Amino acid sequence: QVQLVESGGGSVQAGGSLRLSCAVSGYTSWRYCVGWFRQAPEKERERVASINKFASTAYADSVKGRFTISKDNAKNTLYLQMDSLKPEETAMYYCAADTSRAGYCATDPTYYDYWGQGTQVTVSS
Repeated sequence: QVQLVESGGGSVQAGGSLRLSCAVSGYTSWRYCVGWFRQAPEKERERVASINKFASTAYADSVKGRFTISKDNAKNTLYLQMDSLKPEETAMYYCAADTSRAGYCATDPTYYDYWGQGTQVTVSS
C-alpha cells in the first residue's frame, strides 16, 4: 500500500512558478516508478513527468525545459518544480505510483495503481 498526498497548488500568473510536493507513506522503498499527471476539465489525464527507481526522469514534450521532477528519499517526498507556467496548464495535478515497474515508467495513467487526491493549479493570463 502506498499513500500519496499532494500539496503546493495554487493560482499564479502566466510565466510564474510553483512547486508541488507529494508526501509518500506506506511502501516507501522508492523501488518503483512515481510520476505527476494532470487533468483539465473535459480532457484526458496526461503524464507530465515521471522518475524511476534509478532517479532517471522523463517528461512530456510540452514541459521539457520548464518542469523538473525530483524526489527526496529521506523525506519520502516527490516534487514537481514548474517554471514559466502557461494558462493552458491550468489543471488538477496528481502524483501517482506504479509499484509494478521500476525501470521504464509508463505514460499511460492506467498502469499506475496508487493516486493522490490532487492539487489544483490555476494559471491566469
